[in-house]
Amino acid sequence: MGRLAAVVLFLSVTCTACAPVTAPLGLENAVPSIDADFFVTRDGLRLPLRHWDAADPRAVIVALHGMNDYSNAFDLPASWWAQKGITTYAYDQRGFGKAPNRGVWPGGQALREDFSDCVAAVRARRPDLPIYALGESMGGAVVLSELARGAPPRVDGIILVSPAVWAREDMPFTYRAALWLTAHTVPWFKLSGRGLNIWPSDNIEMLRKFSRDPLVLKETRADAVWGLADLMDAARKAPARLSGPVPPILLLYGAKDQIIPRQPSEAVAKELGSRAEARVYPNGYHMLLRDLDGPAIWKDVAEWIEAPRAKP
Repeated sequence: MGRLAAVVLFLSVTCTACAPVTAPLGLENAVPSIDADFFVTRDGLRLPLRHWDAADPRAVIVALHGMNDYSNAFDLPASWWAQKGITTYAYDQRGFGKAPNRGVWPGGQALREDFSDCVAAVRARRPDLPIYALGESMGGAVVLSELARGAPPRVDGIILVSPAVWAREDMPFTYRAALWLTAHTVPWFKLSGRGLNIWPSDNIEMLRKFSRDPLVLKETRADAVWGLADLMDAARKAPARLSGPVPPILLLYGAKDQIIPRQPSEAVAKELGSRAEARVYPNGYHMLLRDLDGPAIWKDVAEWIEAPRAKP
């Protein structure tokens, strides 16, 4: 065996041994359901659930948080929406917040199934109300990629807030190479945003609380970033794979977003075409709903939900 072949074989064996890890599924079959404090998944996991109940609800939002965040991400807008007659449900997606297997990537398929099951469980609980799905960042990628599957959940509308659509095809080669190398050689290696001088929002007080919140993940395993890239790939390709009737879509992103580049966001908006209403906020950052201008965006979302339109 030549020297080059021996090196290739060694790297192949090493990378296989250090393949990215995906969190195990639950150990029991269950009927997806929600109660006051938990969303029970089809594999029996109990995901912490928060809800902000309107006194006389006219609509319901099922909200999915972003990477390393958890359901509390929606406390500000959901409290305001409740006063306007909109109830919000949000759960800690598996691997985040207080959900099982914290910090380990759960797999895009499991995230999508949880989303569909939660929508179905909420609809069973409130069959009299229109149901809207809202995905922020990673949550937006979950919602958008699930929409492109053959049997997406039955919702009356979809709201994508700064959706994570930065696919590998849009990344520089050096980013893709570094991501592959770390995820397949040291998948447990923890990455953070320290020293990058990236601002996810202009709401400094909120960011200070966010950084001190023990349920927010401050470091991310390399293989979790790899898994997120897979999810963003699926979300980026979703518009071209949509078929049949599609619920109305509201796509929101900020011109000052330093997390998801503007180019793929604009490409997705263009490919969605007449299926979506896209709004760009000139002073908006990635955490649009928690920015200083957040209240204006909360109002836009509420007005869009309440606007009359044809059923999907």
